[in-house]
Amino acid sequence: MGAHLDAQEAAHAALVREIDATGALSDPAWRAAFAAVPRHLFVPYYYVGRPGGYERLWAEDPDPEQRARWLTGAYADSPIATLVRDGEMVSSSSQPSLMARMLAALEVRDGDAVLEIGAGTGYNAALLCHRLGDSLVTTVDLDPEITESARRHLAAAGYHPKVVTGDGARGCPSRAPFDRIVATCTLPAVPHAWLGQCRPGARILAPLSTGLIALRVRDATSAEGCFLRTSAYFVPLRGGAAGLVPPYVGGLPRQALENELFRFLLTLTAGTLDPHEALSLWRRENRPGRERFGVTVTATSQWAWLDDPQGPYAWPLGPRRADPGSVGVSPGGP
Repeated sequence: MGAHLDAQEAAHAALVREIDATGALSDPAWRAAFAAVPRHLFVPYYYVGRPGGYERLWAEDPDPEQRARWLTGAYADSPIATLVRDGEMVSSSSQPSLMARMLAALEVRDGDAVLEIGAGTGYNAALLCHRLGDSLVTTVDLDPEITESARRHLAAAGYHPKVVTGDGARGCPSRAPFDRIVATCTLPAVPHAWLGQCRPGARILAPLSTGLIALRVRDATSAEGCFLRTSAYFVPLRGGAAGLVPPYVGGLPRQALENELFRFLLTLTAGTLDPHEALSLWRRENRPGRERFGVTVTATSQWAWLDDPQGPYAWPLGPRRADPGSVGVSPGGP
């Protein structure tokens, strides 16, 4: 038993050092949180891909070699599939170094109330609890199986935030107002309900397209902000804001499709900009990175833009985008 605990502690410490080496733990408060919260408690079992499906690894496997594989994977700086149904991944534990970058980008302050959309394993909520205290953290997920397991994992680690089963697109009005909202699932657009549950000046950080949008909330109906440089790939949000249609990519040069930044633009403009127009724009604007793009949300609409919210390149956002190639660039917003 002692050797097992030593192995867990060594693996945990190694992961913290690895994340720290990426520069994602420059804030001592977040470094302390990652050092204090053991990831293995949140992934007592998980799935690894294999030909034809998934293999389940778990902490209580009678085979010591399999237990060692489980522990190694639990503390790898990589995402982990934690819930699989009918051969499809439904939920996962995000890459820890990406979680660290997102938490740093959330810019929390002491006393901030935070709403997390997508409970996952509960690991991210535990990190937030360590930083802010249990009473200031709310995490929401649509799937009762996910929220129940997250609640168990959190309790095992000694944390007790508010865990709510519900549609994350609707937020959590009973716990509002919030100073920060962070989503751990990909969105097709920013749910308007979130803005009404935020204090003015609140920050929203969410995966959109293949990037992370950081919005500053002006009031209950408006927000604006830019994408971070980093890429971000998450399981899509299920519920009221689901429905992003994947972009059509037929006939585009392979070299362009293999470029991650072009794929970001292609996904961001899916259904509103012909893919060939998107390629021409991307080349004409010197292959812009994510940080040159932003999103504006108003009471009646929301749109993504390049360089300027009222500039010549803007595209409406939302789950309605279903006819790639039918709409061109919209000058000055949708």
